[in-house]
Order: sequence, then structure tokens, then C-alpha cells
Amino acid sequence: MAKPLEGQVALVTGAAKRIGRSVALRMAADGADVVVNYATSKNEAEAVVRKIAALGRRAVAMQGDVSHRGEVESLFAAILEQFGRLDILVNNAGTFFPVEFAELTEEQWDRIMDTNLKSQFLCAQAAAPIMKRQGRGRIINLSSLGGILAWPKFTHYCVSKAGVIMLTRCLARALAPEILVNSVAPGTIQFPGELPDEDYIWRVPLHRVGDGDDVANAVAYLTTADFVTGQVLVVDGGRALV
Repeated sequence: MAKPLEGQVALVTGAAKRIGRSVALRMAADGADVVVNYATSKNEAEAVVRKIAALGRRAVAMQGDVSHRGEVESLFAAILEQFGRLDILVNNAGTFFPVEFAELTEEQWDRIMDTNLKSQFLCAQAAAPIMKRQGRGRIINLSSLGGILAWPKFTHYCVSKAGVIMLTRCLARALAPEILVNSVAPGTIQFPGELPDEDYIWRVPLHRVGDGDDVANAVAYLTTADFVTGQVLVVDGGRALV
């Protein structure tokens, strides 16, 4: 039986660790060849490549800070050189840290906007002409529950992720009908070895935090959906309800 992404090429930014790693492995399990982008985590990215190769798919680790246009252009040129196409872009690269609003610096504001929002704009702009020529493409932007709810200690983060949500909606209109653009907005996602967020677990209707597979499953759905664009799929166990 053919896998749903057989013959397709996916780029996952920030794919060396955590959510990006889970998404990259899911793309490979669904049949795609995968570009594992990383900024500094070379060893971890190469480990992801080895796991994908064990699944029988082609993968390559490609370094690039996707918040810089020159590095984005080099990344996409390398993808075309090695794979000849790009079908799926998962804009996952991001950062997250708390700062009291009164103490938030301009440097911190710019850093989170560049990493979380500007990178998605740059990668989408580079991917769009490739996908348009192919007549088909999918862009999935990782936003956050923080783009929907207000977290005062994460004002900079929340604003960046709210920007991702609006970027998604604008791109869905600008790039239609060939390219479908959607967003996945995770709530608290934790990985082995991390202390459980007991407050989150108590608050949410499903009484658990999410894991990488929960997000990867949502991304996988959006890579194959044919009548869904401009949407935000919230993966939070119901936290946005309470």
C-alpha cells in the first residue's frame, strides 16, 4: 500500500529536536523524503537523519539560520539541487523564554520576532515559487496556544505567534489555489525527562500535556487535507476552552 506522502519532499525547519524532530520522523514514516534543517544542533540533526534512513527514506541535514534571508536562499537552493522539488514546508523553528514586560529588551523582542515570525515569512516566500511551478504545495506554520491566549510573562512570544496565525491566513489567500497554508497551535508539549506541568494537567479537560506525536499527527493531517486552508488547528487538550 502506497504511503500518503510517497514521492514528496518535506522541509522541516528546526528539526533536530523536540517537536521538529517528531514532525520530521512522521513525514518520513508517511513516505516523504525529508530535509532536516538545524541552526546549531548538528549532532542531533544527523541522528534524526539516521533514524529516517532506517525507515527507508532519503534524508539530509542542512544547516541554516532561517531568520536570515541569505541563509534561507542558500538552504532552498541546496534543496533544489539535491531533491529537485519541494512539496511540504513545515515552519517549526522557534524559541521561547519568559521575561517580565517591564524588563523586556529590544534585543529580546527582535530575537523572538526574527526566530518565530520572520523566519516563517522568509521560508514561505522562498518555497512559494517552487510549489507554484509544481502546481501544488503545503505550508504548515507552527504557531502556539500563546498566539491565542495572553501570557503576560511571554508578551514577546505571544505577539510573535499571533503574527504567525495572521501570516498563515494571509498566505492562504495569497498563495491559493495551488498552495494550502495552515497552522498548528500546540499547547504545553513535553518530552521524556521533563518535569510534568501539573498546573496545565489540572486545568485541561483531557488532564494531560501533549507530546511530540500529538503535534506531528496534526501536521500529518494538514499535509494531506485537500479542502482546508487558512486554518489554525489547536492541539492543546482543550486548554483554550478554560
